[in-house]
Order: sequence, then C-alpha cells, then structure tokens
Amino acid sequence: MKKPFLLLFCLFMALTMNAQGLTVGTYNVRNNNNGDYKNYDGWNQRKDAMCEEINFVFPDLFGSQEVTHQQVVDMLADLPDYAYLGVGREDGKEGGEYSPIFYKKDRFILLNSGHFWLAEDPTKPVLGWDAACKRICTWGYFKDKVSKRKFYFFNTHMDHVGVVARREGAKLIMRKMKSLMKTDEPVILTGDFNVDQSDEIYTIFSNSDLLKDCYANAKYRFAPNGTFNDFNTGAYTGSRIDHIFVSKGVKVMRYAILNETDWRAGADGKMVRHSLSDHYPVFAKINF
Repeated sequence: MKKPFLLLFCLFMALTMNAQGLTVGTYNVRNNNNGDYKNYDGWNQRKDAMCEEINFVFPDLFGSQEVTHQQVVDMLADLPDYAYLGVGREDGKEGGEYSPIFYKKDRFILLNSGHFWLAEDPTKPVLGWDAACKRICTWGYFKDKVSKRKFYFFNTHMDHVGVVARREGAKLIMRKMKSLMKTDEPVILTGDFNVDQSDEIYTIFSNSDLLKDCYANAKYRFAPNGTFNDFNTGAYTGSRIDHIFVSKGVKVMRYAILNETDWRAGADGKMVRHSLSDHYPVFAKINF
C-alpha cells in the first residue's frame, strides 16, 4: 500500500508545483505602420503567424507594446483565451499606442487595475521630461484561481529618445509599485525599455531592493540573439532592450528569446523569410 500512496503523493506534488508556476512574457508587436507593407512586414501580413506563435507558447500573462486599438481588436480575435487591460497613451482611451497586459481570462481574477503616464504629472496624457512621445505604464492586480496567489503585473514602453524621461520614468514605476504593494505579494514588470543590460536605467530595476532580471537569474536560458531585430532576420545583437523583471523571491526556472520567422511571398512571388515583429518576444517560466 505504501508504494501506490507514494506515487500518488509525488504526482500530486508535481501537479501542484506546475500549477503554481506561470509563463510570462513581453512582446513589442510593432504598430500598424503603413510603411511596413512595401517590405511585406505590414501588420496584416504577419499578425496571423504572430498570434499562432503566442497561442503555441500559451503564456499565462504577457505585456505588449506599440499596440494600437485595432491591433488590440485583432489580437483578441486570434487569441480567444485572453482578455486584456490597458488604454491608448494619447488620450487615456483608444488614441495612440497601448501598453496592454493580456491574461488568460479563465485562470485569473482581475482584482484591480490602472495606468499612469511616465511624466511629471502621471495622471494626464502629457509628455514627460525630455521624452519624444507620451509614455504609459499599465498595471493589474490579479488572483490566480489555481494557486490562490495574488500578484501585481506592470507593463510599459519607455521613450526611445529622452534619457531623463527614461531615468525619471523608471524611478516613478518603482515608486508606484511600492505604493500599491501593501504586502509582500510578488510583482512582475515587463516592457520595451529601449535600453539594454549595460544601461543605468536597467540597473535601477535590476539592482533595486525589489526586482531582479529574469535573464540573469534563470536556471535554464535560451537566448540566441538580442531582442531588437528591425525586421532583419540575419542580424545579430547581444543587446536586450525588452526585459522581464520579477520580485526577488520569485524563482526563474526558464528564460527564452524566441527568434521565430515565417515565409511570405514578395512582389515577384518568391517566398522570403520575415520576422514576426521588429522585436523578438521574451518569455520566462517562473514560480512564486
């Protein structure tokens, strides 16, 4: 009798550990830019393959960037297991790019959510400091129906020009996190930070008393390239500008930068290899 019981116990423990793990990610999907269509990199030319990739990886939650309202609609249509939260950065409604959080609607209960602009006045859609664009951060407070754990998820897209805007925006995000988190519940931060692992902005998060970088702390890692490809499938970079940060106490089991491509017919009808976005997606398997 002892052996069957032991096997059942081990199976139960394995299932419990697996259920408490989460796959999280960040994916800059590239805005719906009319100029991309001439090179067959337009949104409507690649969205199906990109959503197929997401459905295969099947992350529990992921942050995304550069997503216009119509792209949100398109993604929800092709990702039926997901709901989202977020607003357009231009007006706090549907205008401009979103930094949305997509999450499995059957697994999580959304307890609270919000957004703020990376600016001196974070309550309004205004330019912050020396930024070239309005920038926003989206957050959600979730309860996992499986593990019963509660946690926070933040997602953002930092400015590509303003050095001060990135620095002050990073500090603002850290302050917002600490003001919202009344307990020691875990937090996840994803985004396109427009700086790599050698930049001071990266260290504001990675060297903080709250967060650590999933790449640097993963038990297993698959990262054959950096994260920005500019639609050039043959380019290599060691620079990672898309990051996943998690609470110090979170275990990072696996980390990957996925450089999948697909094939599309060009003007001459020949099949050519293309990236699914001008950024590669990043995913991590974590345990609270």
